[in-house]
Amino acid sequence: MPKQTTDHLLDLIKSLTKGEKRHFRLFVNRTNTKEEKLFILLFEYLDKYGSYNEAHILKKIPNIKRRQLSNLKAHLYKQLLISLRQQNRQHHLDMQLRENLDYAKILYSKGMYRASLQILDKTKKIALENQLYSEALTVIEFEKHIESQHITGSMYPKAEQLTKETQSVIKRIRLRHKLSDLSLSMYGLYLQFGYVRDQKDRHFITDYFERHLPEYHLDQMDFHEKMFLFQSFVWYHYMSQDFINFYRYAQKWVDLFDEYPAMIGAKMPLYLKAMHNLLTAYFTAARLDKFLPVYQKLLHFNQEGTYVLTKNEKFLHILFKHIQGINKTFLSGDYEKGVLQMPELAALLNSQEYQWDLNRMMNFYYKMGCVYFASGDLDNAIDCLNKVTNQVVPNFREDIQCYARILNLIAHFDLGNDLLVSYQIKSTYRYLLKAKQDQMVLKEIFAFLRKTTRILESELKKEFIFLKEKLEKLENDQYERRPFLYLDIISWLDSKINNRSMAESIRCRLSQKAIDKELMSS
Repeated sequence: MPKQTTDHLLDLIKSLTKGEKRHFRLFVNRTNTKEEKLFILLFEYLDKYGSYNEAHILKKIPNIKRRQLSNLKAHLYKQLLISLRQQNRQHHLDMQLRENLDYAKILYSKGMYRASLQILDKTKKIALENQLYSEALTVIEFEKHIESQHITGSMYPKAEQLTKETQSVIKRIRLRHKLSDLSLSMYGLYLQFGYVRDQKDRHFITDYFERHLPEYHLDQMDFHEKMFLFQSFVWYHYMSQDFINFYRYAQKWVDLFDEYPAMIGAKMPLYLKAMHNLLTAYFTAARLDKFLPVYQKLLHFNQEGTYVLTKNEKFLHILFKHIQGINKTFLSGDYEKGVLQMPELAALLNSQEYQWDLNRMMNFYYKMGCVYFASGDLDNAIDCLNKVTNQVVPNFREDIQCYARILNLIAHFDLGNDLLVSYQIKSTYRYLLKAKQDQMVLKEIFAFLRKTTRILESELKKEFIFLKEKLEKLENDQYERRPFLYLDIISWLDSKINNRSMAESIRCRLSQKAIDKELMSS
């Protein structure tokens, strides 16, 4: 068995709960062949030691021969999956439907055509009721096979019924796939480019979205079709920095689950993601008042144990709690409290217990760098930002990589590392040009950082004021505001001008924004 597959086996065993291990032991002990005994011994070894050492295995289990190991590992892996499938099928309707289809095929092979059709008809009804159209189509195709090959007494008008059902289901599947493809494509574009940078970007994104958006009638759509539709609009508006419509469709996504509460358990990852995106919408709108109730709902989700969460769903819940916990720090300005959460999060990232993807890891490290920077812990800020900039993945999260480099420069400037700033500014500038990050905001920041080594200390405050005035004019520009979504440079300048901590400056700006919103609403 290749090393990668061996790693998968170890990861699978480590992921097992006590109940799953107990079920597996009962499952494999149903037979007593020599081979069964050997692979269960291998399981016990890997469960105990948590690592694969071939020499040690052969020493501890002398009945196993070296030539048997590859087949034993493959057999163990397969049996673990079979055991888990058997134990968890009651929680997954699609698994139950496929099992029913297997039973129908067995009955068919025995010549019991009517009994097979009876199971198929029952399975099809359940699939259609739960909008599982791919499974329903598989059942219908098998029904057609039986009806076309054997005289069952129901050929007419069954043939016409099956034809109509096939056409209806295929139409549903086609629309669902077009919408799910669009949602995935928009998310992929966001991961690559982040927010739109200019009119050219906006035109490209809008043209792509409109060309791939299929014709639809909302009042005729089922749960899944609406969900993929709302997801697509969420990503489109988020990338376009149209945060009002981003909020509207994020709210529609959450409301959809309120309309179909039975789908919460069935589509738990997507429900959690819906709440996460709604919180992100409130965060981008700087609405702490609306953010906090939804955040508390996410924080205390499923405390009553209403839903049986898989390990993946538990991981997602923890992921979103940490992301929104940092966003809460940004919204409230309570960096003294927020920084206390960073060591726990750093330990989770280092442990790789949750196997979060690279996008999540980079997001976390950048946000952690921002929290440390705002709290005045520049050394830890630089450590976190370096974890972002050291990633060598071409065309991936170029937006975060760019702003991590800029914040890194500013942190070194605050530490008085003038030589390092002079050295890094050239490589950072080259990276920004390559990534086509050429907004006026970045140009102004670079122009300032370039001349810092030549500015007299007595003149610095005047330069800070001059730069702040320039950036404040750009902050509300449709395309120039993008850098401010990643980097609160104005609060940093304010802290330098007024000789106070950056956290205090951020809180003052948040308070002023809240006052401005009240005045506008009144």
